[in-house]
Amino acid sequence: MADKPTYNELERKIKKLEREALEYMRKEREFNKERKLVDYGHLKRTISLMKVNAELNREINELKSAETEELGYVSNMLAERIKELNCLYDISSLRDVTSFSLDGILQAIVDFIPTAIQYPEITCARIKFDHYEFTTKNFKNTKWKLLQEIKVNDERIGDLEVCYLEKKRELEEGPFLTEAKNLITAIAESIAQVVERDWAEVEIRKCRDKIEELIKQK
Repeated sequence: MADKPTYNELERKIKKLEREALEYMRKEREFNKERKLVDYGHLKRTISLMKVNAELNREINELKSAETEELGYVSNMLAERIKELNCLYDISSLRDVTSFSLDGILQAIVDFIPTAIQYPEITCARIKFDHYEFTTKNFKNTKWKLLQEIKVNDERIGDLEVCYLEKKRELEEGPFLTEAKNLITAIAESIAQVVERDWAEVEIRKCRDKIEELIKQK
């Protein structure tokens, strides 16, 4: 039978257990403190990441909105340029049709113009040439207009006018886009070429008639 521990031995064991218990409690407190620091750091990083994520989402949405607006603007501009090119092509096609009279060609040109302008529903046009006028059916002389001289050999032979029937927002230089002004200039030049060709054909016919008359006299 084993000897019973003495009082001193029991006291030593109790003190050892107390020391071990205190050490455990100290380590537990340190562990909890470190865990709290880790948890706080994790929470802080989480909040920071959430803020960064929110900022990135905001920037992405802004970029998407800007891209949508920019794409819409570019699309509208392309549509306007296509309208202008179609108008110039139609006028060029008219110049190649020999069966049209000069009056018929000028009337057709003036009717083409509104469809190529930004607001065709409120646009009208007029060609003034050689004491004649060729107008769209809705023509009205208003203060919102573009006026372009028609010149042949640097001599003014008429005018091309394009008017809005109602006020539109002012741009850099009036209510018309710069592209519309360039278009009207190009159309005036095409009209001048049509007139110049017609005059040349008239002179050719006169010369031919004179030659035929001389032949008949022989």
